[in-house]
Amino acid sequence: MRKKFYLLVILIGLLAVLSGCMDVNQPIDENTKGIWAEWFVFPMSWLITYFAELFDGNYGLAIVIVTIIVRLVLLPLNVKQLKSSKAMQDIQPELKEIQKKYSSKDAKTQQQLQQETMALFQKHGVNPLAGCLPIFVQMPILIAIYHAIMRTEAIKGHTFLWFQLGEADPFFILPIVAGGATFLQQKLMMAGSPAAQNPQMMVMLYVMPIMITVFAMFFPSALALYWVVGNIFMVAQTLFIRKPMMKNASTGGDEK
Repeated sequence: MRKKFYLLVILIGLLAVLSGCMDVNQPIDENTKGIWAEWFVFPMSWLITYFAELFDGNYGLAIVIVTIIVRLVLLPLNVKQLKSSKAMQDIQPELKEIQKKYSSKDAKTQQQLQQETMALFQKHGVNPLAGCLPIFVQMPILIAIYHAIMRTEAIKGHTFLWFQLGEADPFFILPIVAGGATFLQQKLMMAGSPAAQNPQMMVMLYVMPIMITVFAMFFPSALALYWVVGNIFMVAQTLFIRKPMMKNASTGGDEK
């Protein structure tokens, strides 16, 4: 579980670096050069513009639609990640028994621990790295949407609902909803898992929502809107996919 915590910290750092090391204030168009701009950011910008023009210049609705489309495309990866997390959770009792059996720190004992751990993984068809790959695949796509929203000039001059897309939400409604949805999504993910007993992961449960809320207070509302829609989608995904998955597993276990 500690490795997952450090992985999460690394991903947050990577997000901050990728978001900050590139000029998000530089407008994006079909003439912008660079692999990142041409293959990641501009396609997202084009997609947002396409749906905005389709709905009479409604860029807010376009951001909502594109966010949902991207989340649906990434859904199989998220399901794979959830299944991998569930599989790791299922073998935790056996894994703890093995760790207890080989608690000595000498090299020979640690080698036996590794061998039996790998045998346990193979027995249950569990790949401990399978849950990490979907995260790394998703990160460039999600960061590209962030850049597309920040660098598409047309977005800044439009309004959606009560807010100006190019300015921060004056009533702080979007930041509060974005932070609340982030907290709820993480809380649902941790429910019934070993992470709920891990102090480090519990710290992240509160740190991430606070970060999202603070960023959304100062960033353009277009970006806050993207976070709101994306996080609400993740909450729904957790409720409709992870919860039934956990219920079916527990039911199957009772029948056995």
